[in-house]
Amino acid sequence: MTRPVYDIVLFGSGNAATQLGLALKKAGHRIVQVYSRSIESSRMLAQELGAKALSDSSAVSREADIYILAVKDDAVKELAGKLKLKKKIVLHTSGTLPLSVLKKASSSYGVIYPLQTLSKDRVLNMATVPICVEANTAGNQKIVAGLAKSISKKVFLLDSRQRAILHLAAIFAGNFTNHMYSIAEHLLSENQLPFGLLKPLIRETAEKIKEGHLPASVQTGPAARKDFEIMKTHLKMLSGEKNLATIYRLVSENIMRNKT
Repeated sequence: MTRPVYDIVLFGSGNAATQLGLALKKAGHRIVQVYSRSIESSRMLAQELGAKALSDSSAVSREADIYILAVKDDAVKELAGKLKLKKKIVLHTSGTLPLSVLKKASSSYGVIYPLQTLSKDRVLNMATVPICVEANTAGNQKIVAGLAKSISKKVFLLDSRQRAILHLAAIFAGNFTNHMYSIAEHLLSENQLPFGLLKPLIRETAEKIKEGHLPASVQTGPAARKDFEIMKTHLKMLSGEKNLATIYRLVSENIMRNKT
């Protein structure tokens, strides 16, 4: 069965807008306009997508089928209030913002949220990325789900609360984990040691999770063993880095409370 092809206006020129735009174009949809407050940014992405670049929201076409707001969460509500698109489908891409934030933009609205860390300078296979969708009516949900299925093999119907919980969990699993890598790199570089020494450990931990083990069941380290003397030694080593000592203490205490 042939999937519908849509004319799409894309708001934003950052990581999410770039990856969604490229995936939608690859799937055969037409990106007709790219809006960004910076005309230079919108031109760069528009050129890549074969679209028209805009920096004035009043110049947005009213003839497209779908309007995707792939902008910062703080900008969605204000932008939605300006659009007044009647019955056109308007989507946001946020993990946390509720569906209702788009009420003023149109009578047809929804969410298309890709659950992945996105960078516009990397090649991404969107087909493997979980995409969470929601819409304000059953008919709109069918359209949004179909759009998502045109670019991904992993599409999930989640309500606003479920999506917000998923986003929060993703912050811990992705953003906070990466920040821990940054802390580790800092400690190593301060002592002339290469970050590469940790890569086998990082890889092995991730492999255990990929194999289906629950994270709590593979937790190791001094907190998991309740090796208090080692933890005291580590805290002394961090005496000159009070913020890091606080992080070490809080995370260790949480591990001990939740160790199965």
